[in-house]
Amino acid sequence: MTLHAGRRNCNYTFANLVGWQFWFRTEVCVLSDAVVLRFGWEGEKAYMICTKTLEPSLIQSLRDDAGGPFMILGLEDDQIEVCRGMAQRIESQRNQFDYIYRRADLAVLHGNKLKAKRNHVNHFRAEFPDFEYRELTPAMFEECRALEMLWRDERGDNNPEYGDTIAAEQRVVETVFDHWNELDMRGGSIYIDGKMVAFTYGTAVTTDTFDVCVEKADRNIDGLFSVINQQFCAHLPEQFVFVNREEDMGIEGLRKSKLSYHPEILLSYNVVHFA
Repeated sequence: MTLHAGRRNCNYTFANLVGWQFWFRTEVCVLSDAVVLRFGWEGEKAYMICTKTLEPSLIQSLRDDAGGPFMILGLEDDQIEVCRGMAQRIESQRNQFDYIYRRADLAVLHGNKLKAKRNHVNHFRAEFPDFEYRELTPAMFEECRALEMLWRDERGDNNPEYGDTIAAEQRVVETVFDHWNELDMRGGSIYIDGKMVAFTYGTAVTTDTFDVCVEKADRNIDGLFSVINQQFCAHLPEQFVFVNREEDMGIEGLRKSKLSYHPEILLSYNVVHFA
């Protein structure tokens, strides 16, 4: 149902729901035409609602379920008007905005605004003319694990910008690997001299939008992140008009990087509090 609701928030990607269930203690139900997610969140009941149209009756159902104060997370700007008059307060959370790009822009890197990215890719191609792009398959997961360990060692598990989410993400990756086919995952990788140096994967969040869940690369190779991004988007099916590269979590370097690709959409994320 989430695929056809038209909501591109990365939290509605089935792989993310399954992978991060241990972290958010996610529960799922269907009310009318809406998929409702319930979380344990800072001692207060919190919900997300994947639906084309948010109805007051649905908010009342959540109020009845909560039996006290509750929050609705991740509402987009077009959904919050129905909450006015019912809500205690509404907060826009910029750190949780998803970055959504046109797939063709990332695949081709055409135009002046993406010239720097195009230069990175061209420099990489000049230095490694025999690099290979390969579709990611379960037979390659051990190589992914080794590369992820290298990435973690370089990044540092205790980096204060990321907190303990790096270790949590590793657990998510293992869950996805264990259920790769059931989750309908797609992935890609870059090889140099027969060695994997980058991999990425994701899955559909709507019928026209692909969510990139994970991207790892050897940080010592210049331009490699630009190349895995460009190559993966170039190999995605054309049905995917948009690519969601998820939020920046308020991390300065990550925000700068995501903005440098000039997103088509910064997907709004509002938290609505109810007494």
